[in-house]
Amino acid sequence: MTADSFPDFPASDVIAVFSKDPILAGIVGSGKPLEPSKSKDIYFKMLSAIVSQQLSTKAAATIFARFQDLFPDRYPHPHIVHETPDETLRGAGLSFQKIGYVRNVAAFAQGGNLAHAVIDAMEDEALIQHLTHIKGVGRWTVEMLLMFALERPDVMPVNDLGIQNAMKRHYGLAESGKALKARMLEIAENWRPYRTIACKYLWQSLNNMPK
Repeated sequence: MTADSFPDFPASDVIAVFSKDPILAGIVGSGKPLEPSKSKDIYFKMLSAIVSQQLSTKAAATIFARFQDLFPDRYPHPHIVHETPDETLRGAGLSFQKIGYVRNVAAFAQGGNLAHAVIDAMEDEALIQHLTHIKGVGRWTVEMLLMFALERPDVMPVNDLGIQNAMKRHYGLAESGKALKARMLEIAENWRPYRTIACKYLWQSLNNMPK
């Protein structure tokens, strides 16, 4: 592990924490430095996450590009999202369910609920509760926003299949269901307060980093 592995965090602190777990230290040591992913536009990232739900990376990118093409400057301002007919959104590849979810996010943003002053003032769990009030936005989606768009350092997405598979492989876990999640949380206690960084390297180890 070197300082280049996590340039946006106090490298000496991260190395000291991860050194407590030889398995994780080995994964990080053989991995590539993490790319910055922070975004100031949570609204846009949430729309992208909604459109991408239950799709392959390639299909999600294609449909979201078509969605962007519907708007001036390729930006889906909340009021324009509401004014766009369902038929037009369907033509871009959105299901009727996702159209409803996209409109929900737009309405939430119009109410000022996605302003950075609001988002930045909340701790991780409070923010998860805040954003999952939007119909169509679940805990996993918000955890991905926390980890990537906001780069919160200590998120542990225990329900993510990629993290489950990586920990099964590297830690030899045979449990499933609730027992697996409990074991994952137990192991990840050693990674605090940098569980996000640990998870990004676990995804990387499977060549399965979320987009």
